[in-house]
Amino acid sequence: MKFLIDNFWTLTSTGLTQGAIYALIALGYTLVYGVLQLINFAHSEVFMVGSFFAMWTLNALASHEGHAGALLIIGLLVLAGIAAMIGSGITALFVEFIAYRPLRRRNAPRLVFLISAIGASIAISEAFGIFISRNILPVPQLVQPKVVLTLFGSQIYNMQVIIVAASIVMMVGLDQFIRRTRLGRGVRAVAQDQDTAALMGVNKDRVIALTFLLGGLMAGGAALLYTQQFGLTRFNVGFLLGIKAFTAAVLGGIGNLRGALLGGLVLGLAENYGSALVGSQWRDVVAFVLLIVILMFRPTGILGESLGKARA
Repeated sequence: MKFLIDNFWTLTSTGLTQGAIYALIALGYTLVYGVLQLINFAHSEVFMVGSFFAMWTLNALASHEGHAGALLIIGLLVLAGIAAMIGSGITALFVEFIAYRPLRRRNAPRLVFLISAIGASIAISEAFGIFISRNILPVPQLVQPKVVLTLFGSQIYNMQVIIVAASIVMMVGLDQFIRRTRLGRGVRAVAQDQDTAALMGVNKDRVIALTFLLGGLMAGGAALLYTQQFGLTRFNVGFLLGIKAFTAAVLGGIGNLRGALLGGLVLGLAENYGSALVGSQWRDVVAFVLLIVILMFRPTGILGESLGKARA
């Protein structure tokens, strides 16, 4: 308890940073579940592919990052982020086209979708492990750690601010896109009732593909932020992060975009506070115990509103 009290603000800042990454990944689970009522367990590999695209882009462009100015660093990060989002977005569309669309057309049982998603997840992960590398791969970190703020004696670093700010901007942008645009209204219509939406002229397949694409873009953004925070990636880097992000989505209310943000931040904080109390080796246990407790007392999650019920 003393360690928690003495390091409360440090644990809070690092917890919010990690939680913001969870939340971005959780958006993919939330979007797909909100529209299809299915869990896309291949989404963790969508994130992994984005991290590799970020690494490849930075390795190709950032050979002289030590002498780069602020504007050049920003430009390189933007390019790496675009590459990561493109890689993740294409992977998400591939998963939808290969693992989901044929089953939807055959009206397959939900269990078959789940098995197909798990198979796609393993296949993508193992393909990267076989054809690229099974080792931990370093990723160039362009932003050198620098204290930008001291809060109650706790040092807040520049990368922590960047991650939280970028995550919030991306999540607000996605939320407004879903609530305000014509395409977003199509997503909400399909989430509410697919057959009725089709009768009203909404192209169901196109909307579902858009849903996967949007989730992939968010995962790609999370992948860049993750690689800049930790400086590494690996063929199975998405496994545990994907489970944590799914936990965050359920905590906030799966199918609820704002719930994904809340669930991610709550999970990040709970992990840090819990590990301070009972030891870092219990970090993952704390996360999943929290999930069990929430589901026992509020099965729909903290917010619980489904995507189909969202209002502009």
